[in-house]
Amino acid sequence: MDINELMNLTKSNVTIFDSVVKANSVINNPKYKSIVCSVSGGSDSDILLDICTKLDTEKKINYVYFETGLEYAATRKHIEELENKYGITIKRERAKKAIPQCCKQYGQPFISKQVSEWISRLQKHNFDWVKDGNKSFEDLLVLYPKCKAALRWWCNAWDNRSNGSISSYNINYNRYLKQFMIKNPPSFRISNSCCKYAKKEVAKKVIKSLKADLNIIGVRKYEGGARATAYKNCFSSNSDTADQYRLIFWYKNEDKSDYESLFDVVHSKCYTEYGLQRTGCAGCPYGRNMEEELRVLEEYEPNLYKAVNIIFGDTYEYTRKYKEFVEKKLLEDK
Repeated sequence: MDINELMNLTKSNVTIFDSVVKANSVINNPKYKSIVCSVSGGSDSDILLDICTKLDTEKKINYVYFETGLEYAATRKHIEELENKYGITIKRERAKKAIPQCCKQYGQPFISKQVSEWISRLQKHNFDWVKDGNKSFEDLLVLYPKCKAALRWWCNAWDNRSNGSISSYNINYNRYLKQFMIKNPPSFRISNSCCKYAKKEVAKKVIKSLKADLNIIGVRKYEGGARATAYKNCFSSNSDTADQYRLIFWYKNEDKSDYESLFDVVHSKCYTEYGLQRTGCAGCPYGRNMEEELRVLEEYEPNLYKAVNIIFGDTYEYTRKYKEFVEKKLLEDK
C-alpha cells in the first residue's frame, strides 16, 4: 500500500489522515538512518505498528518488545502473531532487573510513579510519619534538610496549576492520602524502580546499541497519566540522544476505533477474550482497575495471578486500606 492509497483511505478522519501524513514525512526523512519503535502488544501499540509497517518502505525501523518479567501469556502470544502478520522481527529485550527483583530489592509501587518516588525519598530519610507528619514545611526542612522536594509534596508546597486545579506534585492531589499515611504508616518499602530498570534503562541501552536517531512510542495525550501530560505535542528533538516521535499522540478513543475498522486491526486476547481495557505489566498496582485486573488474572492466567500477589501483596493490601479510608472520610464529610 503506497502513501497515496493510505491517505485516500484515511481522509474521512482528519486525525488519522494528519497522523499518516506526518508519520510518512518523519519516518522517510533522510536524516533518520536507524529508527526504534517500541511494541508492547497493547491496543495503542497495535495501531502504531500497523502505521509504521505501512510507511517504512526503506525498512529502517527496528521493532523492540521489552520483557519486564510480568507479561501476560496472551501478550507474548500476540507479539508472535504480529511478527507473522507483518513479516517482521520484534526483538525481545530483557529487563536490566526484572520487576520481581526490583520490588524485592527497592520496594513496591503504590498509586503512581510520582507518588512512589516521593514516598521512597521520605523513607530513605527515615521520615517519621506519625511524629512529624503534621509539622510545617519549614520545620520539616530543618529535620530532613536533604529531602526538600519530597517534603514540598508532603506539605502541599508546590504551586498549583494556573487554572486553579491541584498540582499532581502535591499530596492532596490524591484525596486524604496524607491523613491516611499519618494514621497508617507504610510497613514496607515503596519505590518506582521497577519502571526504571524494566523499561527505561533498557530503552536507553537499545537506542545506544542501535545508534538510533529516532525513537517512536505509542503515548496518547488522551490516555492521561504522567507520561501523556509530560508532553505538549507529538515530537521532541534531542541533541544528546534520539529524537522522540509520538505518532498517535492526538488519537482519541473514537479515532482508534475508526482506524481499527479501516484496517482490520485485531488486538490480543487480553482485550478480545479477557475483557481488559488496558494492558501493561500484569497486576501493576498503578492500574486504575486493579481489582478487575486481578479478577481477570485469577480466571485466565492463574499462575500469573499467584505470582503478582506474592510480588505486590503488600501494596495491594495497602491500596485497599487506603481506598476504604477514603470512602469512610467521604461519608464523614457529607
